[in-house]
Amino acid sequence: MGCGSCSSGACGSSGGTPAGCENNGNCSSGGCGKLEVFDWLAGMESSAVNSTPLIEVRFKNTRKEYFRYGTSITPSVGDIVMVEASHGTDVGAVTLTGELVRVQLTRKNPKTNINSLSRVIRIATQEDIDLWQEVQKKENDTMVSARKAATSLKLDMKISDVEYQGDGTKAIFYYTSESRVDFRELIKKFAGTYKVRVEMKQIGARQEAARVGGIGSCGRELCCSTWLTDFRSVSTSAARYQQLAINPIKLAGQCGKLKCCLNYELDSYLDALKEFPEGDVKLKTKKGIAFLQKTDIFRKTLWFNSKEDPSVFHPLKLETVKEILEMNKNNKFPESLKQFAYSEAPVEDLPDYENVVGQDDLNRFNTKDKKKNTNRNRNKRKSQGKAPQNTQNNKQGQGGNQQGQKKNHSNQKRKSNAQANSQNQESGGSQQPQSKSKPKTN
Repeated sequence: MGCGSCSSGACGSSGGTPAGCENNGNCSSGGCGKLEVFDWLAGMESSAVNSTPLIEVRFKNTRKEYFRYGTSITPSVGDIVMVEASHGTDVGAVTLTGELVRVQLTRKNPKTNINSLSRVIRIATQEDIDLWQEVQKKENDTMVSARKAATSLKLDMKISDVEYQGDGTKAIFYYTSESRVDFRELIKKFAGTYKVRVEMKQIGARQEAARVGGIGSCGRELCCSTWLTDFRSVSTSAARYQQLAINPIKLAGQCGKLKCCLNYELDSYLDALKEFPEGDVKLKTKKGIAFLQKTDIFRKTLWFNSKEDPSVFHPLKLETVKEILEMNKNNKFPESLKQFAYSEAPVEDLPDYENVVGQDDLNRFNTKDKKKNTNRNRNKRKSQGKAPQNTQNNKQGQGGNQQGQKKNHSNQKRKSNAQANSQNQESGGSQQPQSKSKPKTN
């Protein structure tokens, strides 16, 4: 929705349009500024005959105004234009054109005379844009020094934003205060320091949050800075009707007030509560009185417990509660609430997608397989440091094989000699074995 430079009034490039935006800031889902409006009447001819053409121009943050222009100018969304101001001229970006501008103007100010609106002077030149951007660079330093000046004068006020006019002749100081502030001395000090015409404009806490912007507790941009323009009063009764805990920290928004979103669903809750009995509901039984402890508005279920057994809660449907109340009016009391207790049918879990392999685990790349790493380290060690040892082991293995062959040959000789001796013993020893010793020579 908004870019980083929306708070300064420009959007990225020197021309005031978003950098890299091919649609010149006119996106189908909204522009790059605050309080953008989708032009659902784009491309349609104007229904008013001989009507004055109007445009909507956005200045810094949420400040928007409507202007009329002549036939010599054809502004489009995203153009930077120079317009008439109360004193001098101002520069802004066109955010809306066509028939929808008249609809917006009628909705916000129904009694506005179109002919009394200020006029668009021309499409801003490069010199106008350069002056406009130079003036915008002063706004942050001016706000800081203005806060110091207000503190030195001991004024109970907070200067939240400063906006310079496009020609640099006027500055608007937005401030918040709980009480009336006499800032005449402060205006004199500002005029002498900054050499501009000074205008002090008081805003509320919600308007301040809308101008500053931010992210809400829901994770989205603030409603007041994106689309909400009418700030209705919000009370704690809205939270009570919706059965929310009265916790000021959780119910308060970025502005310090109650969140505007508490009113969004309030009407639905009020319509649903019309069917429920008013006041503190008590059901009388023969065992005692049952007190209401919890209510589910949209499911129309109420939970009761008694003093005799406070840990046991009996869920009852709204129709059942009304029947018991009618019985109590006629001095009829049921035995207990167990016979009226409502139990929901168990819901069968249908087979759904299962993450069997673990491909959806966010930490699947953080854990490493230790076995694979150890195997890799072993292979590296064998290939690097143990190559010469393998050759020695091979030589030793060859030598061992030769020795083993010699041992096997000697064992075979012994076996053959043993078999020959056994055969001689069986034949009776008639034949004497020939001596293997050689005859002596003289």
